[in-house]
Amino acid sequence: MLQLNNISKAYAGRVLFDQASLQLMRGDRLGLVGPNGAGKSTLFSIILGEEAPDSGKVLLERGVTFGYLPQESAPVGDETVLEMATSHMADSLGWEAEPKAKRILRGLAFRESDFNRPAKALSGGWVMRAHLARLLVQEPDLLLLDEPTNHLDLESLGWFQEYLKTYPGGILMISHDREFLNQLIKKVVEIAHERLNFYTGNYESYCREKIAREEQHLAAYENQQREIKKLQDFADRFRAKASKAAQAQSKLKQIDAMEKIAAPMAAAKTVAFRFPQPPRSGIRAINLKDVEFSYPELKIYEGLNFEAERGQRTVLVGPNGAGKSTLLKILAGVLVPQSGERIPGHNVRVGYFAQNRQETLQMNRTVLAEAMDLENHVPEQMVRNLLGSFLFSGEDVFKPVGVLSGGEKSRLSLCKLLLDPPNLLLMDEPTTHLDMASIDALIGAMEAFTGTLIFISHDVHFIRKLATTVLHISAGKLTSYAGDYQYYLEKSNQTSGRASLVSGEALTDSRAGEVIPAAAAEPVKLFKTREEKKAENQRREAALATKRNLKKSVSEMEKLITDLEKKQADLALELELPATYDKPHEAMRLNRSLMDVQDLLTKTTERWEKALEDLAAMEQAPAET
Repeated sequence: MLQLNNISKAYAGRVLFDQASLQLMRGDRLGLVGPNGAGKSTLFSIILGEEAPDSGKVLLERGVTFGYLPQESAPVGDETVLEMATSHMADSLGWEAEPKAKRILRGLAFRESDFNRPAKALSGGWVMRAHLARLLVQEPDLLLLDEPTNHLDLESLGWFQEYLKTYPGGILMISHDREFLNQLIKKVVEIAHERLNFYTGNYESYCREKIAREEQHLAAYENQQREIKKLQDFADRFRAKASKAAQAQSKLKQIDAMEKIAAPMAAAKTVAFRFPQPPRSGIRAINLKDVEFSYPELKIYEGLNFEAERGQRTVLVGPNGAGKSTLLKILAGVLVPQSGERIPGHNVRVGYFAQNRQETLQMNRTVLAEAMDLENHVPEQMVRNLLGSFLFSGEDVFKPVGVLSGGEKSRLSLCKLLLDPPNLLLMDEPTTHLDMASIDALIGAMEAFTGTLIFISHDVHFIRKLATTVLHISAGKLTSYAGDYQYYLEKSNQTSGRASLVSGEALTDSRAGEVIPAAAAEPVKLFKTREEKKAENQRREAALATKRNLKKSVSEMEKLITDLEKKQADLALELELPATYDKPHEAMRLNRSLMDVQDLLTKTTERWEKALEDLAAMEQAPAET
């Protein structure tokens, strides 16, 4: 469907790709990963024909249709939300497009009342959702998605994730949301050191395999370097001695004949930081009492009471428009309620990390001037050092804030918080536009943070790592779950399940957005018909056959694992023998064989563990009666 053959691309002398190739087939699910600035969005531009490679070819199958969702912004005209979602559809499909568009818009959290609103009246995030709806209605052969989860809340993200699992076309996506990638992709394309590297599996598999490859590469490189040094030392010692000169020349020829293993690349530079620990606050960090807050013609909270204790890490969850960001702004003092009290605790200093960076940054200042604009004075050298750790180095600190990318603004905002740390930290989508290394660094800093944290995020990995309390917000009502995110999922599912069973509520199909009436209870049958008994016996026999085949498969894989482990040990032993390096290319051949064996061993072990889990589940399953 799509082929990139040996493409190269450079900007101002900096090479992004050098002889890079990629093949994408129908039904492929590829995640494109790499640090900010590696060239992911540029690769999209080349595929879309918006930019030309310096060399190489882009080959497209005839008739293939593309759909592209950019990261930040997309054009919007005078059309309504529904018209945008159904635009570019052929007239013959118009009658199908509208109901499909309405289902998709509902899944992305649009209300019926939004369908006929002018799209240009929406905020940027909702415009991007409408563009996403348009792509899903069109259903192109290949979806190119650049950070598609940035503008989604947890509920619409879950719907979108399930929708893509059954999407009929191919998908190539850029995302820093590892949970999203883990659920959807089957292959990873990594941009690193001017190359495209390919991995099979989801993001977690990629992380494991990348480490294994790097370790194998380093071991092979070090083995070869030791052998080269030994040969070179011999040649240097004896080349001037007549009786040994021939042998010395022979050693040098051995070095020349070797297929050299490239030195391992240095790891990409990443953000590394830790919060200076703030002063200790009172045990009650902040309190809201009988708060009422409304926007014009829209009431958000009435009689709201909320309290956060020192050291809690609370995530706010709930549908878009429920009031999560509003609550955070009330806590920050950015919004003033019409009635009620906001009562900060003893010795509390509040830090607010806004979702829209423009709310807290001055666009006309330089990066350095903005970073130094703090309530408490911080020495310039300390500011420069911290900016350097946030990848603002050299002349970058003199850039105007207004020209920074979304990710750069996020890093600058975080930097300002760290230079003047609060003990009550309020963060609205802090991971948006951060790459995975930066997200991991932020998680590490927040895990060590001794203050109080209240945050909103659609990054499930980030939530799972940090949240110790979950606060669900819906229709102005707060429900607290005194546990982590998994505890919240289990408890909230139990609650909603019981409510539906008791009340006979209609359930919503998250894929189609259609209402399905709750099923009426069926009478219990006391006796089985002959046909039912026959069908039951057939199911039992099929289950037994499956179990036998699974046991056989487990046994075969155990034998293969034993053989591979022995072969791995034998190859490692051969690599340790000095005689191995007397034969041209032998060490390289053995290293490659060892890497192949280790790769097969890893994959076989994973299959064996999965088969054991399946077998254990079958053993524990209750027998039919």
